[in-house]
Amino acid sequence: MEKKRYDQSRKLDNVCYDIRGPVMDEAMRMEQRGAKILKLNIGNPAPFGFSAPDEVILDLIYNLRSCEGYSDSLGLFSARKAIMQYCQLKKIPNVGINDILTGNGVSELITLTMQGLLDTGDEILVPAPDYPLWTAAITLSGGTAVHYICDEQSGWYPDVNDIRSKVTDRTKGIVVINPNNPTGALYPRSVLEDIVQVAREHDLILFADEIYDRLVMEGEDEHVALASLAPDLLTLCFNGLSKSHRVAGFRSGWVCLAGDKSRAQGYIDGINLLAKMRLCSNVPAQSIIQTSLGGYQSVDEYLRPGGRIYEQREYIWKALTDIPGITAVKPRAAFYIFPKVDVKKFSIHSDEQMALDLLKQKKILVTAGTGFHWTEPDHFRIVYLPDLVQLQDATARMADFFSKYRQK
Repeated sequence: MEKKRYDQSRKLDNVCYDIRGPVMDEAMRMEQRGAKILKLNIGNPAPFGFSAPDEVILDLIYNLRSCEGYSDSLGLFSARKAIMQYCQLKKIPNVGINDILTGNGVSELITLTMQGLLDTGDEILVPAPDYPLWTAAITLSGGTAVHYICDEQSGWYPDVNDIRSKVTDRTKGIVVINPNNPTGALYPRSVLEDIVQVAREHDLILFADEIYDRLVMEGEDEHVALASLAPDLLTLCFNGLSKSHRVAGFRSGWVCLAGDKSRAQGYIDGINLLAKMRLCSNVPAQSIIQTSLGGYQSVDEYLRPGGRIYEQREYIWKALTDIPGITAVKPRAAFYIFPKVDVKKFSIHSDEQMALDLLKQKKILVTAGTGFHWTEPDHFRIVYLPDLVQLQDATARMADFFSKYRQK
C-alpha cells in the first residue's frame, strides 16, 4: 500500500516571507561552508552592538522570580497601566486598562487581530511596499490583502486616491505603517488626516503599525499617532519594545483598541477569546514595559547628529546614491532604506536573482523589493544597523558589483 504524502496547507499558497526566504536560505548554506556574510536583511539590533539599557536588564533580573507563572491573558496590570499612560502622551483617545493586550511581539498580535476579524473574502487595504507579515496574516485568516501604492516620488507617502479607489463593500480596514518599514518614511499629519477621512467615509477600521514611533531622526517632524486623529473610529494601535529598547529577542509588544468601540464588541470578544487561548504573552518581557516607557529614552542618543543611527543614515543614503544607477529617498525614521535600481541599465528582470547574485559575488545579504509586495523588480531593502566601518565596506562592494552587473 502506498504511503500517504504530507504537503503544506493550501492556506500557504499565497503566503511569503522573503525577509527570511530563499536568498537567506542560500546565505545560511554559504555560512555552513565557512563564508562570512554581512547581513543587511533583518532589523535585529543586537548583533550590531545595540544593547538594551542597563536599567531594563536589571528590572528583568529583579522581576524574574515573580514572573514564573501565567499573567492575566491581557497582560500584567503594571505593563498595561504604563501603555495606557503612553497612549495619553501620544493623544490616543479612549484607551482604558482593559483595551490593551500584550503580545509576544507585534507579529503575534497582527495575526491574532486578523484571525478575530476576517471571514473568507473580506478585504484589508495594505500598503505597497508593506511589511510582509501583514499580507501573510490576512491571507492565513481567510481574507484578501489589497495593496495600495505608496508613492516614491512623494517621499513614499500613501497615495490616498489609490486607497479610495480600492475600497469595496468587502473592505473592513486600512493598514498604515508609520514610520514605515521598508522605506523609512514618516507620514505628515495631512496625509494621515486624508487616510482617516477615507476610513470615516466608508466606516472602516484603522490598523496603525507604529512600532518605530520612537525612532524618528532629530530634526524631522514629530510622529503623529493615527488614532489621535480618529476619535470617532476604531483604531488598533500596535507598538512594542523590540526596536526602541533593543530587545527584539524578548518579544515584548502590545495592541491598544482606541477610539469608538461601541459597534465592535463582537470583534473585541473574538480578540479576547484568542488571547485566552494562548494563555498570556511572555511575562518576564511584560515586566520591563513600565520601566522602558517611563523616564529617559536612551534611543534618542542614537537619533541626533553625532548619534550612531543618525550618522549611519547620512552615510548610507549618500553612498548608495553615489553609485551610478542607484537612487534612494532619504529615510526619516527607523533604520531602513529602500533604494531603486535602474533596471534598464542593469537588464534586471528579477530582483530576487539580483539579491542572490549580490550574495554569491559579494557576500552581502539584502532583501528584494518584491518581498515587500512591490510590483516591479527594481528595489531592495537595506538595514543600516552595522557600524560605519561595515557600511563603508558593504557599499564599496556594492559599487563594484553594480559597476559590472548585467543580468543574464
